[in-house]
Amino acid sequence: MKNTFGQSVCVTLFGESHGEAVGVVIDGLAPGIEVDAEFIKAQLSKRRPSGKTDTPRVENDNFQILSGVFNGKTTGTPIAIVIPNENTKSKDYNYGLARPSHADYTAYAKYHGYEDYRGGGHFSGRVTAGLVAGGAIAISALKGLGINIGTHILRCGSICDRTFEDVEKDVLAIQGKSFPVLSACEDGMTEEICKARENKDSLGGIIQTAITGVPSGVGEPWFDSVEGVLSHALFSLGGIKGVEFGLGFGFANVTGSVANDSFEYKGKDVVTKTNNNGGINGGITNGMPIIFNCAVKPTPSIARVQDSINFIKEENEQIEIKGRHDPAIIRRICVVVDSICALTVCDMLAQRYGTDIFLKGLGK
Repeated sequence: MKNTFGQSVCVTLFGESHGEAVGVVIDGLAPGIEVDAEFIKAQLSKRRPSGKTDTPRVENDNFQILSGVFNGKTTGTPIAIVIPNENTKSKDYNYGLARPSHADYTAYAKYHGYEDYRGGGHFSGRVTAGLVAGGAIAISALKGLGINIGTHILRCGSICDRTFEDVEKDVLAIQGKSFPVLSACEDGMTEEICKARENKDSLGGIIQTAITGVPSGVGEPWFDSVEGVLSHALFSLGGIKGVEFGLGFGFANVTGSVANDSFEYKGKDVVTKTNNNGGINGGITNGMPIIFNCAVKPTPSIARVQDSINFIKEENEQIEIKGRHDPAIIRRICVVVDSICALTVCDMLAQRYGTDIFLKGLGK
């Protein structure tokens, strides 16, 4: 049973939705990285429910850094961050009645009834608060190397945003938004999400992420390719059900002459004229922005009556889910994706250059 990810920079998540707290331990980050408590708060606020498109459960996220930081800088020892749970309603959960598309039954099958089932326990999206807190430190470390990450809602319901165009500019633009879109589509998306809630239903969609500034030569062929490692991290999020890099499944609709990214020199820099491969060739970065899309499933907690089972009584039953739930998680998951990508890129860079890269820089 494992809750740790990474090789050089390792991330461990702990806590349950209705337990005392959730949190994260990050081991392997170099000493001397600035830790900005206000930036951590700002990142957590992006994940926090804030309006009619989100769950009514609002936590203050009063995080505490227990170790690994001294005088505002990382010490090089494990960083432990704990975030108390202060707004729980455990009575809303009935053990044994499996909520469709949740981990209630699979958790029972794995943990034999000893799991904390309240609010989804360790499988809850609440646990991602630890990822965002730890990811904020990783994002700051990457910014020091000129690497930036941004995720926007490409599609929610039938409403679409534009794709990345001027990638570096667009990434910086969405970093400051609580509803991350690149065009004037927030109102339309919000309206569709609210309609879904009124119909006792939920919505999913597609998000698009860009990582700029990663140098060429990062990653491994075959089993530890950049696509493979990022996908491994992204699929740790229960709401992510599909990942495609660059043109992705669109490659099936074009010829090689269209799909190929031609190389050219711009000064002394090697670039590609197009970026259909999403900044990766042979599992290794080519210096172009890493771009990928993620499919986000509709929130499985809906208020409609559904068929299910009671796995304790071993009977078929119907379920009408109570409690406080998001009609769509797509807005809140964007900062979580940024965070887990930042931690993953830190790990890949540390493997390529050593952990002191965050102090010495890339030496471009």
